[in-house]
Amino acid sequence: MPEPATVLVVEDERELADLFADWLADSYDVRTAYSAADALEELDEAVDVVLLDRRLPERSGDDVLDTIRERGLDCQVAMVTAVDPDFDTLELGFDSYVVKPVERDELEALVKQLLARSLYNEEVQRYFALASKRATIETTKTDAELAGDDRYQKLCEDIRELRSELDQRVADLDDEDFLAVFHDLQTRDEATSD
Repeated sequence: MPEPATVLVVEDERELADLFADWLADSYDVRTAYSAADALEELDEAVDVVLLDRRLPERSGDDVLDTIRERGLDCQVAMVTAVDPDFDTLELGFDSYVVKPVERDELEALVKQLLARSLYNEEVQRYFALASKRATIETTKTDAELAGDDRYQKLCEDIRELRSELDQRVADLDDEDFLAVFHDLQTRDEATSD
């Protein structure tokens, strides 16, 4: 049986961090960090998902996120924060952005979604991250604000270009490629239903 995925919860409110950890402990190996320094100590190649608060006492979650990306760690990062997204969030390297409060089922679905994304290649992961950023900022800004922000317009252009590249890759697949994929999926479904 495969080992469970590792989730790192980074939250300075201890009660909330422990609550998140309790919610996830039945399905995942959960680590908890109550500060940026603790988070950086806990981070290693085994971590699959990081749930990261933006407001930490001695260093921001944004700094921790930058360090994760600088280290080249192959993990998905969700900002789980009370900070409403603004245009500055478009420059951050997160994979998903959730504004607290967060319910148990929402948190569990978030981790599951991020783990599913991690199975895709780098381009598809990037597409999901960019689309998540766009959806996040669109929930808090008016159409006029979005139209007037160059960072948002650049994000939309990046999404269009990446989508076009991905569509072309799919179009380049031939019938044998599709049959091989469907055969593999069917074989896996039959094996798991036994």
